[in-house]
Amino acid sequence: MIEIKNTKSSFEREPLAASFGFKGSYVKELWQSVSALEDTNGLQGAGLGVQSILWSDANVFSEWGDMAGNNIMFLMTQYALKQAKKIPFDTPMDLLEQLLPLTMEYGRTVTGNSKLSTTFALNALVSLDNAAWVLYCRNKGISSFDDMIPKDIRPSLSYKHEQLASIPLISYGINTENIKDLTNQGYFFLKIKLGNDPEKDNDPEKMLEWDKKRLASIHEIVKDYRIAFTENGYIPYYLDANGRYPDKDHLMRFLDYADKISALERIMLLEEPFPESYTNFVDDIPVRLAADESAHSDKEALERIHMGYGAIALKPIAKTMSMSLKISKIAYENKTPCFCADLTVNPVLVDWNKNVAARLAPLPGMKIGVLESNGRQNYLNWNLLKTYHPCFGEAWLDDHSGIFKTDRSFYDLSGGIFMESAHYLSLI
Repeated sequence: MIEIKNTKSSFEREPLAASFGFKGSYVKELWQSVSALEDTNGLQGAGLGVQSILWSDANVFSEWGDMAGNNIMFLMTQYALKQAKKIPFDTPMDLLEQLLPLTMEYGRTVTGNSKLSTTFALNALVSLDNAAWVLYCRNKGISSFDDMIPKDIRPSLSYKHEQLASIPLISYGINTENIKDLTNQGYFFLKIKLGNDPEKDNDPEKMLEWDKKRLASIHEIVKDYRIAFTENGYIPYYLDANGRYPDKDHLMRFLDYADKISALERIMLLEEPFPESYTNFVDDIPVRLAADESAHSDKEALERIHMGYGAIALKPIAKTMSMSLKISKIAYENKTPCFCADLTVNPVLVDWNKNVAARLAPLPGMKIGVLESNGRQNYLNWNLLKTYHPCFGEAWLDDHSGIFKTDRSFYDLSGGIFMESAHYLSLI
């Protein structure tokens, strides 16, 4: 059993290059959290997290705002660290199972919101969970990600991709010239944010019309490109509505329009079109729906699979590595493909995500693996953040012409996740 003797935590505010729009709102900065654990044998582990208030619970963002919402999430991290000193554990997954309900209850009290999203609490626990995995591996003498994966979960993470498609994010504010520039740089798998609130009145009809025009403008730019990495040879679209569509009728009107302009066949994924409370079956939707925020845990992921969702977004950097491993297992057992989506994280956390993405089976229609990574587009100080990575200078840190090369060095070093970042350690 591992027993925690001491804990530390801190955070750093990172400005974004421009206001980042999704879920009908905008954010201007993201807090980078750091947690450290020391056990009774004197071994230590440190981990990072990125707080995304708007993504993890838009109601908290709406009620408390960006600054107060970030303070609340960091308070939840500190509370969980305090509780961790009372909980001996065999594995980080055991620790998370005990910490999550405690952290949820504390979060409900602090926010006064009895319906606080489980994902909000998981987001608060990412840095602690990563620190627990590092500490666990040091206790067990484990130095590779493959050996870190529990044996019963390894079948779901058995691939070893040599290439991953790097997925950029097309948020509300990115104009057509920027999109042309991305495709000219070689990016060929586009994640497009839908669900804008153009007049800030939450009118679904205005949202629908905005989304139609957005899809049409992007489709016009890239429709004639041909690539070697998909079965149909076209650039695939990964649409993310962040729960903004109120019902199936509105979504089908959007998809009918996509079909009208010959864009329907290009939609490889449509993520979270409906609010979490929408529990109707969706197996009659003519594109592959993916669950993200609504798949808080393996339990909710299984519920979404039974509702007809055809893919699950894994987010070790947003919902903890421990929970993501559990979700990958349940999805694999139910023959549901997974992929790794970003949370606009720093370069160190990109490689926590990349370790999982490189081992997932390809999405149906893809010939290689995929990894969303949009920090390069959005952080003001991205080039400085790269220098904080303990493997700064390795070729696999950056994508090249829309591809991450996951070579032998990447696998040998496990993306550097067991190595220490001098900068982030200095914060604590």
